[in-house]
Amino acid sequence: MNSASLLFNPTTYNPGHFDDETRELLASTIEWFETRGLRRLTEDFHRKVFYQEFLDFVAEKQLFAKFLTPEGQPGAVEGARWDTARVAALSEILGFYGLNYWYPWQVAVLGLGPVWQSDNPAARKTTALSLAEGEVAAFGLSEKEHGADVYSTSMRLTPTDEGYVANGGKYYIGNGNCARTVSVFGRIDHENDHEYVFFRADSTHPAFELIKNVVPSQMYVAEFRLNDYPVTEDDILHRGDDAFSAAMNTVNVGKFNLCFGGVGLCTHAFYEAITHASNRVLYGSAVTTMPHVRTQFIDSYARLLGMRLFSDRAIDYFRTASADDRRYLLYNAVTKMKVTTEAEAVIGGLADIVAAKGFEKDNYFTIAVNDVRGLPKLEGTVAVNLALINKFMPAYLFSPADLDEVPTRLEAANDDFLFRQGPARGLGKVRFHDWRPTYKAAAHIPNVAVFQEQIDTFASMLTESTPTKEQIGDMDFMLAVGQLFTFLVYGHLILEQAKIKGIDDVVVNQIFSTLVRDFSSGALDLYSKPLATDEQQKRMISAIRRPAAGDDSPIWEAITGLSGAYAMRP
Repeated sequence: MNSASLLFNPTTYNPGHFDDETRELLASTIEWFETRGLRRLTEDFHRKVFYQEFLDFVAEKQLFAKFLTPEGQPGAVEGARWDTARVAALSEILGFYGLNYWYPWQVAVLGLGPVWQSDNPAARKTTALSLAEGEVAAFGLSEKEHGADVYSTSMRLTPTDEGYVANGGKYYIGNGNCARTVSVFGRIDHENDHEYVFFRADSTHPAFELIKNVVPSQMYVAEFRLNDYPVTEDDILHRGDDAFSAAMNTVNVGKFNLCFGGVGLCTHAFYEAITHASNRVLYGSAVTTMPHVRTQFIDSYARLLGMRLFSDRAIDYFRTASADDRRYLLYNAVTKMKVTTEAEAVIGGLADIVAAKGFEKDNYFTIAVNDVRGLPKLEGTVAVNLALINKFMPAYLFSPADLDEVPTRLEAANDDFLFRQGPARGLGKVRFHDWRPTYKAAAHIPNVAVFQEQIDTFASMLTESTPTKEQIGDMDFMLAVGQLFTFLVYGHLILEQAKIKGIDDVVVNQIFSTLVRDFSSGALDLYSKPLATDEQQKRMISAIRRPAAGDDSPIWEAITGLSGAYAMRP
């Protein structure tokens, strides 16, 4: 399979696995952006023009209503379903044209999570009808003083004869200026205890005070206050532990979109970078003839393909998830933590190539450089997601289960389980299939073999030089351990998807060259920790490897073939 065909290209995009309506909606979205063109895209970005015209397009096409309403929901438009495969496709397309357009989609996903998990039929139907009319949603969780610390929420509901009134502020709330459905997290104080609650609010209500946009951007990231906002039982979405679980489970769903936003963003930037470099002559030669430029392009390309392969395979685990198979929770955290930081690495490498071009106001690349920094910091920081990843480490490494092989899941179907995930606990009980056979099957690929040596050394360190109680209690030390574990999980799904897609060994070898180097850096980081023991240091030093040399000319040929393959319409 030609590796370049893995990359989204608006001029050739034809996802034949989707139904006719989905293909038409995706094509219409592409055409909307292309018709506006690059000049309008960049001008609106630099002038910080709110994306109302995009929201008007969304309303006209009922785009969010069809992609983000569960099938069979009363009040839903015809053709509605929550299908992770097509949600991921739209996330990538929107990211391709800029995170300022991906963002209102992303926060709508978050805002709808508590609603679709709720057993409140009135709130569900009201929300479905609102989406059908072209409205959007928002997720009212974070607060200015407490961030996303839900335990410390200051939003209070006070009982009245008609129900409750809500008072308090929320901060960093995307779509908070225009959402007719704002899922707000708060609490009800009782005489001896309190009860967490999620309820539905409407930004057009007079008791909803919009204070300001907290970011200098096209995006509207609101600070708002509720001032004696009336809340009835028809507005209550969740109470008690269910409210807490709804918050966590919503982030589980919404977090996944960040990886595809990053894939889209990097893909557009890559097209611009290779086209620019191929036509840029310095000292009598094209920039692409310079060895260090070639090396950087190959590295960025390999990382981008790794992002694509891992994320595509993770879709299958999301869609196959059940109460008995929650592997998706680990892969989701890895997409958030690893794929988004890989996006930063890709853009950073390309920025070194395009140099001054990356600061100009009339190209997409400048937008990408600005936007990519946000992805690892949304829906939990890298550290938060690494800490989550660590919870799965013992079961993944040392207690494999006999689980059914997960097929590719691209069929048109509603992903019901995403909104009945259950209590947000028991992560240590999640079981995984054995990673070793997948690596063994690919051991003929030189850099997979090198990487296998590294992860074997890592696993032996955990069993023979087990982290002490003090080390386990040290967040800095355990984040370094989690980073190394993440590389293993990341490589595992890349190999699975590469086999499914028939990716050439030379491409897989180059992807794993980046993993070998990254693992070596991570091993040195763990070695350098003050709490690392002498034995742990010895093992980490022994895990440092140089990637196996290989013929990268087929990859370079694929990369240079992308020069001029896509340019956004003027």
